Amino acid sequence: MILLIQKGENNRILREKSAPVEIITADILGLAKDMIETMVKNNGVGLAAAQIGKNIRMFVANREFSQKQIFINPEICKMSRKTETIEEGCLSFPGIYKKIPRAKTIKIKAVDENGKEFKLKAKGMLARIIQHEMDHLEGILICDKNF
Repeated sequence: MILLIQKGENNRILREKSAPVEIITADILGLAKDMIETMVKNNGVGLAAAQIGKNIRMFVANREFSQKQIFINPEICKMSRKTETIEEGCLSFPGIYKKIPRAKTIKIKAVDENGKEFKLKAKGMLARIIQHEMDHLEGILICDKNF
């Protein structure tokens, strides 16, 4: 398990746009495994590399709360116009919750741990998790959301 950046509103890494992963190395795979372990131990549903101090475009998500997935160099390709406003929390800001509108469905493409590109249509909670983690990759935090 690795340490999370908590209460990091002014943390430089959380505020920076993350850099693409150029090569999937053993270090990247080890980091992804550690991120999954950290996410699970902290009862999270997603975790971006920036949240553990690594400025790279990678996050992990707990799909349907049983299937963990790694997203490397993700890009949202399409977002629905229909939104849903639900209260969200963040592992970097324990105890802080905000109602945030997010697209109900999205289409994303990313690279998996084997270096293979995949596309995914996500809805409901998974779509929300992905959008939240994508915000982290852009240096956007839930404390920035004012609705």
